[in-house]
Amino acid sequence: MRYALGVEYDGRPFCGFQSQADGCGVQDALQRALASVAQSSVTVVAAGRTDTGVHATLQVVHFDTTAQRPLSAWVRGVNASLPPALSVLWARDVADDFHARFSASARHYTYLLLTRQERPGLNAGRVGWYHRPLDVDSMQRAAKRVLGEHDFSSFRASGCQAKSPVKNLSVARVHASGDLVRFEFSANAFLHHMIRNLVGAFVYIGAGKHDDAWIDSLLAARDRRVAPPTFAADGLYFTGADYDARFALPFTRRDDALAA
Repeated sequence: MRYALGVEYDGRPFCGFQSQADGCGVQDALQRALASVAQSSVTVVAAGRTDTGVHATLQVVHFDTTAQRPLSAWVRGVNASLPPALSVLWARDVADDFHARFSASARHYTYLLLTRQERPGLNAGRVGWYHRPLDVDSMQRAAKRVLGEHDFSSFRASGCQAKSPVKNLSVARVHASGDLVRFEFSANAFLHHMIRNLVGAFVYIGAGKHDDAWIDSLLAARDRRVAPPTFAADGLYFTGADYDARFALPFTRRDDALAA
């Protein structure tokens, strides 16, 4: 049987989603808990692999097992063995051709950025931080310039393993509520560190270091060295993925879990 799960997690206790030799990944914790219910080893595949410190309001994974258990066991039973920062929200049996990664037609991320003089305390690790207010209108104009299909080499981590730097951004949006700025991105796929690098460039623009047209020159350069440093992981959330209705999954996107 193949099952799909929707999970949420706080990325701070983990070293990213992907399995690591010392077992510190979200994938490792999830596989250990699933194995305790299945009574056999289980391998999970995710819609998107998040970095160390990156959170998820709705990550979709799938796994195969010969163990026959009620769906409630893959939720409550697995949650009983998971660390507090990781939780299964739902479980469904799916067709053999469902693949959490390859069946996803789009992926969604949100970055939350606190803009005030004082560093975050209550939301430390849950929001990014910039020490003064930013020009949201100029950042939104810059966001419109990255919409559509582009070569995002200037926003790609050096260790990125994607076959092509060309991605299609269908959503790039910036808006604010008080001193909290929210960046929203949707695309068919993302490069490693692509969102954090885009946010870093937008912050330079919002701080008045460049105008919004600067984004065009960064895209044209196709060179990571010309763009600003990678922004902190703290405020980044994987908020879901889109799948064909024929898979009959429950909710696979969860934006309302984030304030602002």
